[in-house]
Amino acid sequence: MPPRRVITGRSQEPRQRFAEELRLLRAAKGDSLRELGEKVGWDWSLFGKMENSHTLGSPEVVQALDQYYGTPGLLLALWELAMADPTQFKERYRRYMVLEAEAVSMWQYAPSVVPGLLQTPDYALELLSMGGLAGDELGAQVEARMGRREALLREDPPQFRAILSEAVLRTPLENVEEWRTQLEHLDMMGHRLNVVVQVLPLSSGLHGLPNTDTMFLRGSGGQTVVWAETAYSGDLVQETREVEQLQLRYDRVRDLALSPDKSRQFIERMLEEAPCEPLT
Repeated sequence: MPPRRVITGRSQEPRQRFAEELRLLRAAKGDSLRELGEKVGWDWSLFGKMENSHTLGSPEVVQALDQYYGTPGLLLALWELAMADPTQFKERYRRYMVLEAEAVSMWQYAPSVVPGLLQTPDYALELLSMGGLAGDELGAQVEARMGRREALLREDPPQFRAILSEAVLRTPLENVEEWRTQLEHLDMMGHRLNVVVQVLPLSSGLHGLPNTDTMFLRGSGGQTVVWAETAYSGDLVQETREVEQLQLRYDRVRDLALSPDKSRQFIERMLEEAPCEPLT
C-alpha cells in the first residue's frame, strides 16, 4: 500500500495537530494569550500549555474555544483523537512518575486494589500477572513498583494518606500466607509517622469516587495534580478547577472513612479472621 500523501503539511500526530490548530486559530484572531483568556473566561496560562502540548485541557475548555473561534465540533474532534492516541497514556504516566518522585505530600483513594506504594512483592506479582504481564516484563514491573515504595522509607519522606475501600480488604490473594503478609504490611505502614491508612466501610454507601483510583500529588512549589485511573486508562489532571472538584470528592470520602486508629483495628481484625493455612 503506498504511503498516505500529506496534503495540508500539518502535523499527522494527534496531539501536535491539536496544539497546532489552536495556535493557528488564535493567530487568525490576532489575540494574545491574555486577551484570549479574558474573552473566553479561562486562565490564559492554560491556553499557553495547550498550545505547547503540555496539556490537552478539558472538554469544557475545548468546547468554549470551538464556540469562540466559530469552529463547532472541530477542536473537540481533534481533542478526542489526541486523547484516544495510545502513546499519550504512556507520556502522561511517565510525567506522573516524575511528579510522584518529587512530591512532598500525597493522598490517595483506592476503590479496588491495594495502592502501589503499599503493595508487597507477592501482591504486585499477582495483580500485574492478572493484567497480562509475564516473564521478564512482569519481573521488571514488579521490581519497579517495589522501587517506588522506597520514597516512603527515606530519611525525609513525603507525607502519604491512603483511603482504602473495604472492598480492597475483602479481595484476598490466592495464597493465604501472602495475603496475611500484605495485611501485616498495611498495618506496619499505618504506624509510620509519615503514613496514614484509613478504611472506607462498604456501609458508608455511595460517594463521588465509586470506581476511580485517585492519587493527589503536591509538589514543593505548592501545586497539586491528580492521577485519576480506571481499569482501562489513566489521566493526569493539572487544571486547577478539575483538581479542586476531585479534591472536594476526596474530602467527602475521607469524612466517611474510619479514623486512622479504628482503621488499624479494622485491619488487625482482618488479620485475626484470615485463615493461617490454605483452604482445601
